[in-house]
Amino acid sequence: MAAFEDFQKLDIRVGKIIEAEDFPEARKPSYKLKIDLGKEIGIKKSCAQLVKNYSKESLKGKLVLCVVNFPPRQIGPAASEVLTLGVPDKNGECVLIKPEREVPIGGKLY
Repeated sequence: MAAFEDFQKLDIRVGKIIEAEDFPEARKPSYKLKIDLGKEIGIKKSCAQLVKNYSKESLKGKLVLCVVNFPPRQIGPAASEVLTLGVPDKNGECVLIKPEREVPIGGKLY
């Protein structure tokens, strides 16, 4: 069982997607994202399997939650610097987790 201290080790922040582009080199249909995580963290890259539920255009400007303190992960030719969080819909496709209202980017989940 995880302890509360384990949860506190995760640094989960609010980011705003500023760019989404196709990622044809990925094994499963994916996008490459650029996410603004505020002044403290800056702009980071993420790779995410979102094509079934989101168009590139609908992602731009969307607030999301990201784990920012995992090491970068190489996904084919791209490096994913943050983990963009989502949950599966009834078909097992990713639905992004987002704040219910507008909040400042860079805000930490607690």
